[in-house]
Amino acid sequence: MSTPNRPLRVLRELPAPVRWLSLPAVLAACAAAVLWPGDYQPPTTAPVPAADAVGPCLALMKQLPQQIEGHPRTDPSAYVAVWASSPRTVLRCGVPRPASLDTHGSELGPNVDGVQWYMEGDGHGGNKFTLTLHQLYVEVAVPEGATPYPADPLAPVSPAVLATIPDLSGELNNPSD
Repeated sequence: MSTPNRPLRVLRELPAPVRWLSLPAVLAACAAAVLWPGDYQPPTTAPVPAADAVGPCLALMKQLPQQIEGHPRTDPSAYVAVWASSPRTVLRCGVPRPASLDTHGSELGPNVDGVQWYMEGDGHGGNKFTLTLHQLYVEVAVPEGATPYPADPLAPVSPAVLATIPDLSGELNNPSD
């Protein structure tokens, strides 16, 4: 004879307070699993920059700091830099223009050391910053918890951007000049 009601019978044998709390406990655990940001890591997929962006991207990669807030840098590709914060901070050079710029405008974000960044959420509680007002797009993904403040990685990256990525008029704004 089969016992199709065995799970219900086991539940009925538990003390009443345990039975009463079991459903809310299961629902809370499910909600936490769905809402918890978890261990999101931004992608390190290498972009395919346009031909005129290759030179500036390679120059930027050479100028980037080897550490950000004590976290060492690795370069998984010629156009991607990763700082080993936990979770990791990722810079990708030569990315496509964010579609959301059409509706939000290029100045929705911080201006760090003369470099304008466009800021949008990454969908996991962190932020993605995209360089604007320059001839190509550079993206810096800063997941939640990677740094004390979301824009912290932009300060050490911005001078390298000014020195290597031409603005819309084609000029470099090298801070050391």
